[in-house]
Amino acid sequence: MIQAEDLTLQYPSGKGIRKVSFQVKEGLVMGYLGPNGAGKTTTIRCLLGYSKADGGRCLIHGLDCWQQAKEIQRYLGYLPGEIAFLDGMTGKQFLSFLSQMRGTKDDSRQKELAEMFDMDLSGRIKRYSKGMKQKVGIIAAFMHDPQVIILDEPTSGLDPLMQNRFTELVIREKNRGKTILMSSHMFEEVERTCDQVIIIKDGQVVMKDDIHALGQTQRKSFVVQLAKPEESGRLAAFCGGRMERLLDGDGRFQVSIQGERTGEFLRLLSQLDVISLESKKQSLEEIFLHLYSREGEHEPDTF
Repeated sequence: MIQAEDLTLQYPSGKGIRKVSFQVKEGLVMGYLGPNGAGKTTTIRCLLGYSKADGGRCLIHGLDCWQQAKEIQRYLGYLPGEIAFLDGMTGKQFLSFLSQMRGTKDDSRQKELAEMFDMDLSGRIKRYSKGMKQKVGIIAAFMHDPQVIILDEPTSGLDPLMQNRFTELVIREKNRGKTILMSSHMFEEVERTCDQVIIIKDGQVVMKDDIHALGQTQRKSFVVQLAKPEESGRLAAFCGGRMERLLDGDGRFQVSIQGERTGEFLRLLSQLDVISLESKKQSLEEIFLHLYSREGEHEPDTF
């Protein structure tokens, strides 16, 4: 449904994206991760037809995003990272204005979303808080029931309750067969909603994978409590020094190993006097930080 092929766009400053390639199949949610300046918004601008790529191409539903942007807009929902409003309007007037531009007459979905996010649309936008403006943006992106939705930092400014409501909305729309590309800094949000993840670094994709497979293939952490702390040397040797003593005197150590060595690790533990063993799931944030610590490496990792 969404496709980028060697997408390249360079700015005079040297920033931009280089040979970015990925696909988002129909009915899936793709997380697009990276810090400010990594190239996320540049990619999104190409997908929306706002910027013309220097090389490569991008398609939505088989249509060229630059040459056929007008046709794509008919079934596309978009939430920008920085929303520009007509502040003299009320929230209701602004959404009605968008509906008129799209030719949408049924406002039942708009009302449903406003109720879901506890949003009073009668006030003037210029008096809205950051969180209230974000709610209006979310409603605007989803209210015309688009088939493809592109979201740039969608929960910025929302409180935890509204973040949960947004997660519920994304999961519900995915179950209805919608295709979603979501750029986010919220790792927990991505883990809860996305089927796949792309991490971009310095304008290039450094990782693409099924999000549910990451925990099985990445570095794993364990907390081991030994009856004989002096045996910890064997643990340290096995994990290449990736070990931390958690609390003096109780024999608890946190060790980190590559996922494919889990069997060897368990065989080693069978030779030691182990009191307890706890597995710690590596978060998407830890994977992200690990990739960004690998300076000079730009080739995509496919695990």
